[in-house]
Amino acid sequence: MILYRPVGPKELALIEASDWRAFPPRLPGQPIFYPVLNFEYAEEIAARWNSTREDNGFEGYVTRFEVDDSHVAQYQSQVVGGARHAELWVPAEALDDFNAHILGKIEVVARYSKGERVED
Repeated sequence: MILYRPVGPKELALIEASDWRAFPPRLPGQPIFYPVLNFEYAEEIAARWNSTREDNGFEGYVTRFEVDDSHVAQYQSQVVGGARHAELWVPAEALDDFNAHILGKIEVVARYSKGERVED
C-alpha cells in the first residue's frame, strides 16, 4: 500500500538520518503514528499546517512510501473529517514493527514554504 506522511523539517531530518527507511519514534503525548491514505490530504496538512508554523521554519514536506499490504491490514483506517481525510492509525508502540515493513525508501514528493508549493 502506498501511504503519505506530511512532515516538518525536524522529522524529515530524522527520516534522512535513517537512510530514508524509517519514521522516528513518537514524542511523549503522541500515542498514534498516522500516515495518510492520499496525497491530497497530505498536501493539505503540509501546506496549511506544517509550512505556516514558525517552529517548522515555515517548511512542510509530503513523503511517500510503500508498506507491505498484509502488514497494513492489521491497522484501522479512520476518516477524521471529509471523505478524503483518511488516516491509518498505528499505535506508537508498533512503529518499529511498522517501519520494518516499509518497502524501499521513503521519498519526498512535495515541498511547501509559507503555504505555497516549491518546485525544485
